[in-house]
Amino acid sequence: MATISTHLRNYKEPTKDQAQRLFFSLPPEPSPEDVGPVDNRFEINAVLQLNEGQEDSYAGKLYLLPPYLCFVSLDRRSVKTSVPLSSIRRVERVNHPRAGVFQLGLTLWHGMKINIQLTSLRPTADQFCVHLRDALKIQLDLGRMKQVKQFVKTCYSEVLIPISNPEADNEREDGSIMTDNGDVDGNPLTKTNYHGGLGLTFKFPGDAKKLREGSKLKLWTTYLRSHGRNLTLLRYPHCTRLVQVGLPNRLRGELWETLSGSIFLRFSNPGVYEGILKANEGRTSTSTEEIEKDLNRSLPEYPAYQHEKGIDTLRRVLTAYSWKNPELGYCQAMNILTAALLIYTSEEQAFWILEVLCDRLLPGYYSPSMYGTLLDQRVFEALVQRCLPMIHEHFNAVDVQLSVASLPWFLSLFINSMPMVFAFRVVDCFFCMGPKVLFQVGLAILKINGEKLLHVQDDGGFISLMRDYFASLGESAHPNSADARSRAIIKFQELLLVAFREFSIINDDLIENERRRYRGEIVHSIESFAKRSAVRNLSSFGRFSKDQVGMIYDSLFKALVVAPPPPPVMTKRKSPGSEEETERPETRIELQTFRVFLAEIATWSRDEYVVSNGFQQRVEKRLAEHEFIDRLFFFWDINHNGSLSFQDLVNGLDRIMFADLMSSIEWFFALHDKDKDGWLTKDEVLTLSESLLFIFRAEVGDAYLGTVSRFMTNAFEYGDALLPEDGTPPMSPPAEVSANTAPITPVTSNQPYLNLATFRMVVLADPLLEAFFDVDLPRSFKLAPAEDSSGPRSQLGLGLLGNVGGFFSQFVTEDNKKIFNSFVDDMGKAIGKHQVVQRPSINQGERNALLQEPLHSTTRHLQKIKTQGSSETSTPSAISTPNSASQSATSLQPKTPPVVATSPTMKPSPITPSPYPDISLLAKANAAAAAVMENRQAFKIDEVGDEDDLDEGEIGELGGEDDDHMMSEVDAFLEANDASVGAK
Repeated sequence: MATISTHLRNYKEPTKDQAQRLFFSLPPEPSPEDVGPVDNRFEINAVLQLNEGQEDSYAGKLYLLPPYLCFVSLDRRSVKTSVPLSSIRRVERVNHPRAGVFQLGLTLWHGMKINIQLTSLRPTADQFCVHLRDALKIQLDLGRMKQVKQFVKTCYSEVLIPISNPEADNEREDGSIMTDNGDVDGNPLTKTNYHGGLGLTFKFPGDAKKLREGSKLKLWTTYLRSHGRNLTLLRYPHCTRLVQVGLPNRLRGELWETLSGSIFLRFSNPGVYEGILKANEGRTSTSTEEIEKDLNRSLPEYPAYQHEKGIDTLRRVLTAYSWKNPELGYCQAMNILTAALLIYTSEEQAFWILEVLCDRLLPGYYSPSMYGTLLDQRVFEALVQRCLPMIHEHFNAVDVQLSVASLPWFLSLFINSMPMVFAFRVVDCFFCMGPKVLFQVGLAILKINGEKLLHVQDDGGFISLMRDYFASLGESAHPNSADARSRAIIKFQELLLVAFREFSIINDDLIENERRRYRGEIVHSIESFAKRSAVRNLSSFGRFSKDQVGMIYDSLFKALVVAPPPPPVMTKRKSPGSEEETERPETRIELQTFRVFLAEIATWSRDEYVVSNGFQQRVEKRLAEHEFIDRLFFFWDINHNGSLSFQDLVNGLDRIMFADLMSSIEWFFALHDKDKDGWLTKDEVLTLSESLLFIFRAEVGDAYLGTVSRFMTNAFEYGDALLPEDGTPPMSPPAEVSANTAPITPVTSNQPYLNLATFRMVVLADPLLEAFFDVDLPRSFKLAPAEDSSGPRSQLGLGLLGNVGGFFSQFVTEDNKKIFNSFVDDMGKAIGKHQVVQRPSINQGERNALLQEPLHSTTRHLQKIKTQGSSETSTPSAISTPNSASQSATSLQPKTPPVVATSPTMKPSPITPSPYPDISLLAKANAAAAAVMENRQAFKIDEVGDEDDLDEGEIGELGGEDDDHMMSEVDAFLEANDASVGAK
């Protein structure tokens, strides 16, 4: 069976703290030691100022999110920065010319100074300073500030911008550095330990002179000198414009990890990448097998991936990530993305960028279900319908699927579609501005080719048109223009211009709203496909139909949502047409999830309460916990794995749901035969009786209680009858007995006592037990189609608050529903209309009405027993059962099973105390049995009276000469046939 994932159903909107960390590209969960024992998070209004000039001043909000200090401008677009606290060397109060202005001066590790004006009230500013001081002290005590110096040596920007000797002044247009004699062989940069990609060895894509690498590098050098670098880069508006122009090849890798935030992960997790490789050296998995298949198909046009060095580098990064995130493992298109990253980044840099891409920037894109890609494709279609309605209508008319071309765009970030030099420009903007770039560029491509797209008639024509357009991105957008500057504009520049100007309305908020709108639709389609796959992968359906197996899957999926299972385990199975076993991930459920699953299937494994309070009526379901359920879990675990697969559940249900009378009896016997020797011990008989009491715990009347009592009485009578006269336990086969064998002691509670044949005889002796095993037990397992959560839920029987309940069921959370139900219940208690009634679990139909009749007779019998006094009820004549049976019956007092309430605020109704507490359980059961016999159906034989009921006159009339004559004939016959009879 394939894996069953419920993470889509469990999706929750990020909290305020999580949303802030996502916005500032911070790691999702800081380490506890960095946070400290006190929560130092704080936000305050502030003005950020780099220089004395007002053009570099931006008003916004300052956030203290240990171990980071973050700032964002009021428009949330112009300025955004995240600075690790460990990179701050000094914080001091700065005197401002104006009175009353509270200003702080921050000095960063490389000497850059930042002025921050706190524009809130003075007490708030003082409080912020206290929290900032405490957070800085924690970083100092942990030695994080010393780690900064070692970490920045791995960044190219530190070599590019030294304090005394600027290297950028000697940069050539092709990106190489000139030495004093004009030779690049003595390049000092090649002797440093900064991180770089395969491009340093196999050259970067494109012509460096045409790409104006030297000019770009000088522009970035100027910006980094005044606005910080690597860990302390301040993202001002000029930064975004420089990114849109294009990043220089040598800086591209560092800026990718800085803009994406992966540099913070690399800084806070030193040595993790190497540790993962070392810990999993030599191991293989399904992911590693898939990686090996795709290595030679990863950007084969780039020289590095035609060489063993490039292949090994790509293999190590993909393998390390598959071991770090085994649930995701490896997905196709990850090789294309990682291969592109490795051209400009080192292995460790690419590893952490891949982590950010899969978890934050493109969540779900590279999961097994690819739900993120499918969701964004649905959002993209909606945006095309809104922004380009003519193209959308034409595609619908000719049945052209937009996703056949757009899906690879999003999945590979255009790397597999455009020439690499242009695709990397899109990737630059993607890391800087986020996923909205993919939608903007995609819409711009359709708009530019709009006229040609209106003549497309099929999917093949659409793909061919897009291929031709991408191949011409380097050509002039206006080749026939008289203006030389217009002719110099290439199609790729036109594409970015249209994307960022005409589709600037496509922002992050719009995309998130559209994702919320279509998430339910995508989740439903993915879950339906996963269900079909899981059903198709079953080796056997048993006697179930395909629809019934689908219902079992629905119940299993619902249980997985309530009680998530452990991560999928790797199981070995043979591939079709091959004898080799391969490891495949498989979802298996443990005991807690099995209890929830069984509560969806079996009526006796849950407690149902009908709650009415005068305003509404609802049914509450609560899990029942009992040793019988645990026993059933391990009974179905035939391979002793401690967990169950989907196939195990189907096989287990098939055995009982289609069982006839004898098969049900055998199944119940085998369930309690722990050692599987074909015999039940006395302890196992008692356990079996407790299981019956658990199943019958909610039934109406005392008929079932009397049935269990008679079962125990008969079981111990027949079990004792099976024992030999010397009291030895029945053994099969009998052991060899010698003359010196010691006498065997009487049977104990853990020795064989009752076999299957005797158990059948005991069950068939009771009509109610026979009906239970023949009909009620198989029917107690019920399969029902899953409710459609997308449609409105019915609110039948809600009475006065029906409409209000329907509103709440669709617009509030489950927790709020529980609070509302608790409030309404309190109102019902106040007016005296609150009532809780437990539903029967076995007989929920007509038989309950018949079982109600003996209840009144049972009460009469119990009153009769009670009036006889406690001395009479304890005599042997009152209860004629074997001693072992009476002891076992008295030990089986009904206990209320512990339940896990689905509503913490809803408590079960108080149990009314029994009016006969001094009468034993077996006496109550015998009273119930007598009441049943009293109300049983009348038969013809009942009309014939027994001789014991005749009076003396009638007896006298029956005697006479006819009787004497008959006796004489009998004596004559006996003397003629057996002479010894007379002697006897």
